[in-house]
Amino acid sequence: MNNKAMDATTLRTDTHAAPLVAPDEPPLYEFLNPGGKAPVLVICDHASQIIPRSMGTLGLDPADLDDHIAWDIGAAAVARRLSAHLDAPALLAGYSRLVIDCNRQPGAPESIPAVSDGVEVPGNRDLGEAEHSARRETFFWPYHQAVTNTLARLWHRGPVPALISVHSFTPRMDGGEDRPWDIGVLWNRDPRLAVPLIDHLRRNDDILVGDNEPYSGLKVAYSIDIHGGAGGLPNVAVEIRQDNVFDEAGQVWWADALGESFADILAMDNLHRVNRF
Repeated sequence: MNNKAMDATTLRTDTHAAPLVAPDEPPLYEFLNPGGKAPVLVICDHASQIIPRSMGTLGLDPADLDDHIAWDIGAAAVARRLSAHLDAPALLAGYSRLVIDCNRQPGAPESIPAVSDGVEVPGNRDLGEAEHSARRETFFWPYHQAVTNTLARLWHRGPVPALISVHSFTPRMDGGEDRPWDIGVLWNRDPRLAVPLIDHLRRNDDILVGDNEPYSGLKVAYSIDIHGGAGGLPNVAVEIRQDNVFDEAGQVWWADALGESFADILAMDNLHRVNRF
């Protein structure tokens, strides 16, 4: 498929066939820099706070849709700038994680949460299998198919591509302890991106870097596992504390810091190889 076939106009047209999304609503995902030369794909599973009109507000107050339960605050802006910094393609999910979470196994309770960080989501209660299936087919699978297709094109072009997933996390969760890390580097079994990234970031004494913090990539890593780990591609997820990327200045700073680190890492010898750990 050529780049023109994957532009934003085509993606928006694709939503016409989706029963849960009206023709004038945003596309199911945003595809940036499809012709990027870097052998890496940047993804952002929780880029958007948008709920389709067909679902109203899922019974939530508008303020809830600005909060972290609906999206990863600041993550989309960082992903966009990181894509430009690396000259890499990027895919950003187009609808809220409350509609369906693109970084959770379909069918799991967290996939379409009835409660998120203590907040009840009335529009997600007591859904039948047909409603779950409609959300998967409309929002989840098109995004993940786009990730698969983009990695396939990069791989065909060569060399073996890497996968970077961008997220953000709250300074405190569920009324628990503070999360002091400025950024967490999440990984499962493949250390090829994670370990050098941690080393790079820790060269700045002002940055507190968490290794699989505030939670482990062993537990919350659906997208990088399915698209990276299963195929033996280098992969990593980064989680930036949301108060660090709440405004444009923070988003620019962190995207540039990550861009500089990844530029060095992606140039390492022997990185772009298939290796199943």
